[in-house]
Amino acid sequence: MDKSIRYIAIEGVIGAGKTSLAKKLAERLNAKLILEKFEENPFLPKFYEDPERYAFHTQITFLLSRYKQLLDLQQEDLFYNYMIADYIFEKDKIFAYLNLQNDELQLYEKIVSFIEKNIRKPDLIIYLQSNVERLMANITHRGREYEREMKEEYISDLNEGYNYFFFRYKATRLMVVNATEIDFVNNNRDFEDLVAEILKPEHTSIEYFNPSAKRAAK
Repeated sequence: MDKSIRYIAIEGVIGAGKTSLAKKLAERLNAKLILEKFEENPFLPKFYEDPERYAFHTQITFLLSRYKQLLDLQQEDLFYNYMIADYIFEKDKIFAYLNLQNDELQLYEKIVSFIEKNIRKPDLIIYLQSNVERLMANITHRGREYEREMKEEYISDLNEGYNYFFFRYKATRLMVVNATEIDFVNNNRDFEDLVAEILKPEHTSIEYFNPSAKRAAK
């Protein structure tokens, strides 16, 4: 593996499998695992019931929670060679631009501009790209109570927001993975193929990995 890569972040739309992959990869590398504490946001269930009313409350709570958690990463952890996270701080803006009203967004941007310079960026980001049908199937399968109110239109808009964001992302090395037709949670071959790609000796500024196409070429 590239020795300059010690901090890896897994990203993707709700239901893409980022937390599952982060856990499995952290176990493989004996890495420090950083998971987003979405369950600690008291406004999240209310947001899915009434997005317009609770969007700002939900957004600011997530923003401050992510800031507090990632601020601690400024210091290297001597007990681990790697750190694996299931989110990046910048992704907060995707949700903000999608959910907040203009006046709320202006206040949000003032807060973000003040605090984001203190956050350490990952050495490599793995963006799990998927289609809406697969994302909705994964969300339904995991059966979280508060996600039952989630609309397909919202996931579609969020998917477009993620694609727009990451196809213009240049802050650090990025690997875009076509995760629509793979199951790295239950299929060990899919997981090993993905791990091999992540752990290869060198990474360029942006890469695209299509596991199904690679498999078909063999």
